[in-house]
Amino acid sequence: MRFSPGLRTSLIALMALVGASLSSAAYADSGSVSIRIFKAGFVIGGSAGSGVLTFHGKRYPLSIGGLSYGFTFGASETRFHGTVSNIRKPSDVAGVYGQAGIGAAAVRGAQGIVLTNQNGATLSLAGEQTGLIVSADLSGMALSLK
Repeated sequence: MRFSPGLRTSLIALMALVGASLSSAAYADSGSVSIRIFKAGFVIGGSAGSGVLTFHGKRYPLSIGGLSYGFTFGASETRFHGTVSNIRKPSDVAGVYGQAGIGAAAVRGAQGIVLTNQNGATLSLAGEQTGLIVSADLSGMALSLK
């Protein structure tokens, strides 16, 4: 069976593109994350915190800040532990993560989230929230390396 030169060139280009995307995905790595976030608000909320990324045996300090808008009332502290995946270097974890959510905590409550930033890094976090807060809001969290 013979292919036309244009079809053969297209197939070669397609195979090269698929190979490049598979090889770049193969180089993606993951690390562990531990963060602590304080959140407070009345309609407009704010959050701040810090944490640590552990990547290839090294620890990188993190800084966290954010805003939320919607129904937010109260204050809380959340301690998250989890993983960050699809990163190639520590700076890939830095960026803006957005979410829409509904939640409440009265003294203690469990929380879990999965967020993705503009670099493709995916945070999968679980933790415990303490405080008194009720929220139904849109929020954004900016995470940066210190």
